[in-house]
Amino acid sequence: MKSFLEYIGTEFIIFLDFLGGLSILGLKTVSSIVRYPWHRVRLFQQANRVGVDSLPLISLLALFQGIILALNTAYQLKRLGSEMYIAGILSVSMVRELGPVITALILAGRVGAAITAEIATMQVTEQVDALRTLANDPVRYLVVPRFLSFSVMLPLLVLFANAIGIFGGYLICVYRLNIASRLYTKIAFDSLLFKDLYVGLVKSVVFGMIIALVSCFEGFRVTGGAEGVGKATTRCVVSSFILIIAADCIFTALFYFLMP
Repeated sequence: MKSFLEYIGTEFIIFLDFLGGLSILGLKTVSSIVRYPWHRVRLFQQANRVGVDSLPLISLLALFQGIILALNTAYQLKRLGSEMYIAGILSVSMVRELGPVITALILAGRVGAAITAEIATMQVTEQVDALRTLANDPVRYLVVPRFLSFSVMLPLLVLFANAIGIFGGYLICVYRLNIASRLYTKIAFDSLLFKDLYVGLVKSVVFGMIIALVSCFEGFRVTGGAEGVGKATTRCVVSSFILIIAADCIFTALFYFLMP
């Protein structure tokens, strides 16, 4: 029993240390954005890496997600003769939850892990120390461009994923369930409220900040050479996934229960 309590206490302290370090890095990043000029070239490079390079994968998975959601919803509503409402359920689900969350998880696994491996390698090979020696702030040089690119590009990717997902449902409803094209489009857009759209965009901005900060933080605190780089990459993906889902739960409770 004593060893179990010691394990729980140790893990809790490690968790608090992680949150504290992440918060400090976030404050330094925001301060650097406000006080110093940005590296615009690096910002556009990271925006291209996060947004343009991820677009094909996001499109493919969003299309499959829309098709799967439409098929599963049709399986239930077909028994009630209410197939026409698939469009409303699919559009609201994509815009509120699936679009932001799925897109964020994909970027955390694809881009976030790569960022952690890159910064961790720089840390192990003392390139981060070299930046400090040359009077370059590592936070301003490495973190800020990634933080801004995630915060801007993730909402744009979410909007695109929402449209592709709704189109995937359109393919199933129109060509498989024989629902009129105009009827599907009307129900899909009439079911959406402006609140659904901006809540999804707010979520995506926060998710982007989480991915950027966690990726850079895990890269900076790497130890142990090549083995440490692999462990840091794993921690980045796991931590990002947990924080994204936790933030989604908080926002869902906040916007749909406390702020109806």
